[in-house]
Amino acid sequence: MSGRYVVQTFGCQMNVHDSDRMEETLRAHGWSPSDDVESADLVVFNTCSVRERAEQKLRSEAGKLAPLKARRPDLCVAVAGCVAQQEGEKILARMPYVDIVIGPDNIAELPALVLDHASGGVRVARTVFDLDAPRFLAAEPRRGEAPVSAFVTTMKGCDERCSFCIVPTTRGPERYRPSSEIVAEVARWVAAGAREVTLLGQTVDSFRDPELPPPASDDPDESQFPELLRAIARDVPGLVRLRYTSPHPRHATASLVAAHRDLGVLARHVHMPVQSGSNRMLRRMIRRYTREEYVARVFALRDARASQGEPLTLSTDVIVGFPGETEEDFEATLSLIREVDFTQVFAFKYSPRPGTPALKLGDDVSEEEKSSRLARLFELTEELGRAHLAGLVGTTQKVLLHGASKGKNGTFEGRTEQSFIVHVEVPEGLSPIGEVVEVTVDRAYKHSLAGSPTADALSRLRAVPPRKAPEKRRRLLPLAPEGH
Repeated sequence: MSGRYVVQTFGCQMNVHDSDRMEETLRAHGWSPSDDVESADLVVFNTCSVRERAEQKLRSEAGKLAPLKARRPDLCVAVAGCVAQQEGEKILARMPYVDIVIGPDNIAELPALVLDHASGGVRVARTVFDLDAPRFLAAEPRRGEAPVSAFVTTMKGCDERCSFCIVPTTRGPERYRPSSEIVAEVARWVAAGAREVTLLGQTVDSFRDPELPPPASDDPDESQFPELLRAIARDVPGLVRLRYTSPHPRHATASLVAAHRDLGVLARHVHMPVQSGSNRMLRRMIRRYTREEYVARVFALRDARASQGEPLTLSTDVIVGFPGETEEDFEATLSLIREVDFTQVFAFKYSPRPGTPALKLGDDVSEEEKSSRLARLFELTEELGRAHLAGLVGTTQKVLLHGASKGKNGTFEGRTEQSFIVHVEVPEGLSPIGEVVEVTVDRAYKHSLAGSPTADALSRLRAVPPRKAPEKRRRLLPLAPEGH
């Protein structure tokens, strides 16, 4: 069976990556994308369950299909991703218009499940972890059709067991991909036209290479992630920028600091989730580091690049209103944000997740107090963000251009090495997508910058042949998976 499909994605970069692999699997079996659900034969909702809001969005969006499903019983509706793994057959019971529920480790089975359903098969939930023989779907990009920035997964699952987080339940324990496979996929993306790659993992810097013996170190937090970064830098010289997300502070060891010092391909930005600035809250969250340890490690990362005159910027995740959080605990978080001087903070109100240890702590911070604290936190982070952006006006930045700015003719958007978004005005007829362009920053907006190419950059752009735009342009995502 083949037909037309739509994949709608909720959640973090890992979900975006999984949706890409899902689409490749469908296309390999003769399916083609549809512009809308009305003309689709298969609709897939790829879901996130880190926060309750994502589940609510699934129920809302999937519920809209009920009338269409009533008119077209042959339409196949599937729910994939973390909510699928978490709820399984409960989704089939609650949503009679859903035909297939499929977990993250079962993506490759989707075409066969759809075929079986079309042949009269029953509604099915397939949510089995591949613990004994982990399988990683490898991207096979076509030359000239790769996006400027690509995602490559290094691992799946999580062993951290933070008290608030449902990821170990929905993604399973940590399983690592052989480094040879990771390097080969990065090389394929670059050969196909990608300029930047972001390595993905629930705790990406805990990577252990299944092809090699464990790292020879007395530090229990040491991993082989720095060696993976060095292998990519060595074996894929055509890669322009290398990013990774989302790391865990425990594994930001001296060897990772050294990699940032030595490897020019690494972007000058790290997203390092902290969740709270209060040691009491960090213990209740089971984060396994103190505020002081966190600060020491991120400052070591920053100093590694500062020694070369290339300061590294930092962003983070924060949870407000965690069970038992007092005003003093929250003030400790605000003081940490000031101390580290983050360029961006992704902050969320605590929401209880099923099966997590935090449920035993209750939910004793009122919704009104959570909202108030979140507003105060955003007020501070907006102030810091404006200062960072204003400080870049008049400077020259190297911007990797990803595509046209939405609604702005002749303007393209991209990221600096420090991960600031820049809108760049380019003369008509030039083809800057995928190019690293030196840009003079003229203006600072609320969350981005604007500028123009330098004279030298313009002369180089005039010699650049047109780049074929990818079939599907992805917006610039915040470089931060949710909740880790």
